[in-house]
Amino acid sequence: MKKILFVNACVHPDSRTYRIAKELLNKLNGTVEEVNLSNENIQPLNWESLQKRDEYIRSGDFSSPIFKYAKQFANADEIVIAAPYWDLSFPSIVKIYLEAITVTGVTFKYTPEGIPVGLCNAKRIFYVATAGGAIGNLNWGLEYIKSLAENFYGIDQTICFKAENLDIIGNDPDEIVGREIDKIRSINAL
Repeated sequence: MKKILFVNACVHPDSRTYRIAKELLNKLNGTVEEVNLSNENIQPLNWESLQKRDEYIRSGDFSSPIFKYAKQFANADEIVIAAPYWDLSFPSIVKIYLEAITVTGVTFKYTPEGIPVGLCNAKRIFYVATAGGAIGNLNWGLEYIKSLAENFYGIDQTICFKAENLDIIGNDPDEIVGREIDKIRSINAL
C-alpha cells in the first residue's frame, strides 16, 4: 500500500483548505501519515543548528532527530501539502518545514558537477490552497514548492487544487469549495 504524507499547514479549526485536502486524501489510495505543522516544533535554522546539521551531513550520519522530516518526506510515495494562501504564498511554517526537509544526502544529492539530483520516492506532489481573494497567477507558494520538487527532490509533477475569492461579498464560499471538491471526486484515477 502507498505511503501518503499529508503536510497540514491549516491553522484555522474550520479550514476550507483542510476540507478540500481531506477529500483528496480520501480519493488517494494508501496509508496517510499526517504532519500537522501547527503541532510540530520545527525551528528555522540558525548558525548553531546549521553547523550541527552540516556536520552530520558531512559525516553521513542521518540518525539525528533533525532529519526526521526529511527522511519521512523522501520515503513517501505520494505527498499532499495543504496550505492556505497567505501573503502571496503560504504560512511561514511551511518555509521552515521545507528548510528542514531539503537535506543533502536525504532528499537530494549533488553530482560531481554540482547539479542536484532528487532522492525522493514520490513522483508527484498535490498542493491544496484556498484564498479569500484572487490568487490568479500569483501563487508563489505553489511555484516555490514546484521548483523545489523539480530541481531538488526529483518529483516531476505538482498538481494544484485551489479555491479562491471565498471572502468576496456576494460569493458563496461553500459553493466555491464544493466545486473544487466535486472536481476531485470527478477524477477517475489519481
